[in-house]
Amino acid sequence: MTTFSFAPATRETAKARIALQGPGGSGKTKTALRMAERLADGGTIGVVDTERGSAKKYAIVPGRPDLGGHEFGHMPMAYCSPENLIAAVRAAEEARIAVLVIDSWSHFWAGKGGLLARVEEESQKSSSRGGKFTAWAPVNDLEQDMLDALLNFPGHVLVTMRTKNDYSMEGKTVTKVGVKTVQREGSEYEFDVVIDMIAGTGTVTKTRYEPLYNASVHHPGEDFAEVILEQLGQGVDPVASIVDAAAADGLTLDAVLQLSADAARRNLRQADILHPTGGQPTTVDALLRERLGDVVTALLADESMTYDRAIELHRRAEAGGWIAVQRLVKQDGETSTTTLGALIKARGTQLRPAPPKAPQDSTPSSSGATPTQGQQQPGGEAVTAPQSRKIFATLAELGLDNSDRERRLRAISLIVGRQVPTQNDLTFGEAAVVIETLDGFTGDDKADRFREHLNTLLDATREPVSV
Repeated sequence: MTTFSFAPATRETAKARIALQGPGGSGKTKTALRMAERLADGGTIGVVDTERGSAKKYAIVPGRPDLGGHEFGHMPMAYCSPENLIAAVRAAEEARIAVLVIDSWSHFWAGKGGLLARVEEESQKSSSRGGKFTAWAPVNDLEQDMLDALLNFPGHVLVTMRTKNDYSMEGKTVTKVGVKTVQREGSEYEFDVVIDMIAGTGTVTKTRYEPLYNASVHHPGEDFAEVILEQLGQGVDPVASIVDAAAADGLTLDAVLQLSADAARRNLRQADILHPTGGQPTTVDALLRERLGDVVTALLADESMTYDRAIELHRRAEAGGWIAVQRLVKQDGETSTTTLGALIKARGTQLRPAPPKAPQDSTPSSSGATPTQGQQQPGGEAVTAPQSRKIFATLAELGLDNSDRERRLRAISLIVGRQVPTQNDLTFGEAAVVIETLDGFTGDDKADRFREHLNTLLDATREPVSV
């Protein structure tokens, strides 16, 4: 059952999310570039240009510093689909762009390939009933994906949006009631600062930062961006918080996995940092993987580690997707690379109990296995729940339908060398033998090789088995 609770709120440092809106020629692009230079603080600026390359008019001219201009990476975009914007944001992340400018975001609403065009396409599909009303459902999902990508960008984001005159009609009378942004209504609320541009003057019409309330600046630029940076810098740095927690002594497996989940949720895994001990440049992701390896290695080396716990740890690594995390190991003076999954399996093999010996007076059954009267066999404690789950899961991966109880028990019986009436009849040691045997089948053809192995065990009776 999910529980809900409140924790003390702590303000964190943040990246800028700024929208500049205004009519054509009001100075949106120039203002965005001037502000971006201060926000970037020496980093790279990237511009997604939907305005037929107009942003390049503000680029530097080689050999002509007297003309001014701004240095930025340029990405022209004619087809303004949400998928293309998502791809552009991903490219900016990979390129370590410090400030991403979308000029203009309006085209992803009303331009070629934009959301309005997608609604029209969806409404004309033969499978669409209800026209544009039902066509909005998949388009709304696309819009949310686009917003998530844009607002989760690890750097600063500035978007420009066009405005147009808005009118109302009462009877035959048309009245101008102001201006309307060319974007979905209410989209400006996705941003922390909204600036209305008119003839080069910017007025803050929406902000979460008190010093910016109703601010109006002619040709806003570096100084105005400095004020925004001051507000963004107030609070706890989320990257520093993750790094400090990861470097702490006594870090547990649950704690490092939670830090990893938090970093992924905040899109901070690729944030550049300095290693807390070595001081060399690295990323949050690399540090968390290293610390995960440290924690798992310490768990495996602990004297309290048992075969049962190793099985459970391996299962957890598979379910959590960190079984393939790489780890450097030293052996015989040489350093090599392995995976956490391989380390866990190797430790589990060391701890695996010896397989039980068959009773001296047992006689072979018709299937080649040793019969039993349903009593617990010698060889230690009974099979544990983690072992049983592991057997079920691995048999399913090898193509055996676990709902076919007879075939499942027949396969297990062949592996342990005796008739097993129920899976709970297995001993701890026998379960270990089954798990190790099943784990030995890997690759695309593992199901076929597993069947061949079972048939080999039945060669004496020449009775092929089908699982």
